[in-house]
Amino acid sequence: MTGLLLLCLLLLCQGQGSSACPHLCSCHGGLVNCSSRSLTSSSLPTSFPAGTTSLRLHTNLLTTLPNGLLDNLSSLRSVSLHGNPWVCDCGVLYLRAWLLRQPASTSHLGVNCSSPPSLRGRLVVYLTEKEVLESCHYWYCDLAWASQVCLFVFVVVQAILLVALIVFLRRFERLSKEARRTKEESFTAGEDPRENEYSLMKDSSI
Repeated sequence: MTGLLLLCLLLLCQGQGSSACPHLCSCHGGLVNCSSRSLTSSSLPTSFPAGTTSLRLHTNLLTTLPNGLLDNLSSLRSVSLHGNPWVCDCGVLYLRAWLLRQPASTSHLGVNCSSPPSLRGRLVVYLTEKEVLESCHYWYCDLAWASQVCLFVFVVVQAILLVALIVFLRRFERLSKEARRTKEESFTAGEDPRENEYSLMKDSSI
């Protein structure tokens, strides 16, 4: 019984949370206004009320939209996205796909690429998948180049350490041989004087 009550309470809290107005936004009925709040893609609310019918995200600092952000807003009728510096690389694929699913409306207007330079000013909805993937290619090339440099540096460091270890082991082996030879010579040298002294004593006794 207690578990059932806790489950009901949890569902109630979730329901209340889904209808709450996001931080930094203002809400009135089904209108959620998050425009001109200097929102970035990282500071953008992760969810909006389930009953949102109109969402205003224009005039911010958005470069991408998180995947799935607008998918669960079944009552959504309009979204304003203009006035944002959209970066048309791999991160714009979700926004492009979402716009393509919408009927021609004001949602498409003003959603232009800010970068890369080759796509600046283009409407996101009219970008081809090839153009977007080509812009991703440069980013992947930079990442691959950086990875190769790091790998090269790692291999060089490992080679230096290996050479240093080999030199140390050879030096240690040489020192060990010299130490053994010195010990043997000192032991041999220590026997000869005693034999010579014994021979002298024997000769003097005769």
